[in-house]
Amino acid sequence: MSPSETAPPIRERPLARVVALVMAAGRSRRFGAADKRRARLADGRTLLASAVERAAGAFDDCYVVLREDDDPEALGLSPDICLIRAVNADLGLGSSLADAVGALEVFAAPVAVAVLLGDMPDIAPATLVALGRAARRDTILRPVQGGRPGHPVLFGRALWPELAALRGDRGAREVVRRHASQLHLIPVEDPGIHRDVDTPGDLDAWQGTGRPAGSEPGSKRGVVP
Repeated sequence: MSPSETAPPIRERPLARVVALVMAAGRSRRFGAADKRRARLADGRTLLASAVERAAGAFDDCYVVLREDDDPEALGLSPDICLIRAVNADLGLGSSLADAVGALEVFAAPVAVAVLLGDMPDIAPATLVALGRAARRDTILRPVQGGRPGHPVLFGRALWPELAALRGDRGAREVVRRHASQLHLIPVEDPGIHRDVDTPGDLDAWQGTGRPAGSEPGSKRGVVP
C-alpha cells in the first residue's frame, strides 16, 4: 500500500476477547533523522515488525496504529496486519490512542484492549499471554517486575469511552489515576516490560547482545508513567 492509498476497513475476529493496539504513529526525535520504526534488526525484520509480530502471536487480534501518510510496506509490516490510521497523530499519543480506541468501539466481542508501544519488542510472550488471560471488562492491568510497573497496559472495555476522549500528548495517565482502585499489577519475571529502543545506541546494544539496552526501568514515559 502506498502512503496515498486509504487503508481498508479494519476487521475483527468474531471471538476476539482481547485486542492489541501497537502504537506506532509518533515521531521519534531521540533517534535522529532516521525513522526508527524502519530500523533493521539482525534477523532482517524492522523494529516495528518485531514488536507487532510478538503482539499478534499473543492476543486474539492485533492492530497497528499509524499516521495517515505511513507506508506499512516500507515499515516492514506484513500485508495481513490490520491498520488503524490515527488522523490526529500529530497532536500526540493521547489523540492517537483516542482515534484507535474509537475505531474499535464498533466491535462487540472484545472485553479489553492491550496498548503496546512499537519500540518495545523485548516483552516476553508469556507476559503478554498472562495479561490477556487476566483481562476483565472493568480492570486496568500492568505488568510489574522488580517493584516497577511496565508495559503494556490493558484497559477493560468499561474504560474505553474515556480512552476515546483523550486529547494531546498525555497518554492515558489520567484515566489510570481516576480509576486507581481498578488497577491490578501482575508480577512477572520479565525485564523486557521496561526496555525500549529510543536511540541508535539502544539499537546497537540490541544487535550486539540480542537484548536492547533501552531506558532504565521506569524511565519510559509511554502510555502511562
